Amino acid sequence: MACILIIDDEADLRATMRAALEKDGHEVFAAQNGEDGLAQLERIPVELVITDIMMPEKDGIETIIAMRRNHPDIRIIAISGGGNVGKTHFLTMAEKFGATQILAKPFLRQQLLDAVHASLNIAAQG
Repeated sequence: MACILIIDDEADLRATMRAALEKDGHEVFAAQNGEDGLAQLERIPVELVITDIMMPEKDGIETIIAMRRNHPDIRIIAISGGGNVGKTHFLTMAEKFGATQILAKPFLRQQLLDAVHASLNIAAQG
């Protein structure tokens, strides 16, 4: 299936998403922050990135901007649990900067898979 990179500072969530995506047949790589994720993206040809918005080192918005600059065709799913401003605000910003799909935390396994499948279908058509 697809090669996917997960960028999230929550180790348990990374592991849960990785397990769900691998069970769905994808090859999955993981990074704990935006800096690590961008470095991996330069070494690994991925089709889809799932990135959290609220992270240390380099947040998701900065990460999305950098990905769009260096990899304009990559598909991006932004995820967020909120923070002080609220998850809707962050996810709306993520879309404006280039996320192709958004998911508010907490989300169900099937919602994750639906977003991944939709993103990959968009990639296949585009």
